[in-house]
Amino acid sequence: QVQLQESGPGLVKPSQTLSLTCTVSGGSITSNSYYWSWIRQPPGKGLEWVGAVDYRGSTFVSPSLYSRTSISRDTSRDQFTLHLSSVTPEDTAVYYCVSSTHPPPSDEYDYWGQGTQVTVSS
Repeated sequence: QVQLQESGPGLVKPSQTLSLTCTVSGGSITSNSYYWSWIRQPPGKGLEWVGAVDYRGSTFVSPSLYSRTSISRDTSRDQFTLHLSSVTPEDTAVYYCVSSTHPPPSDEYDYWGQGTQVTVSS
């Protein structure tokens, strides 16, 4: 059973960089044909795909967040990390890491982390 677990700060100040890490257990982030994504859900709104890294290490980012987003991975630890720079209160959301066998953006996910609340506030 693949499990995903998000970790990172729950509170970030405006203009800072948010970094969230997802640790995968029971599987490998280099597993063939898997895509590892970050999605978020702002309060009162729907899910928004943020970006992804695939099993080869290629990265994909939402066009609306392209200038502020990067995704890295550590294959030795089966972790992938979201970096979102210059955050504003509009980046406040529950952030989830998820996996899929469909190229991003996709709304078909196999496994989900429990989600982590991130609040941007001074």
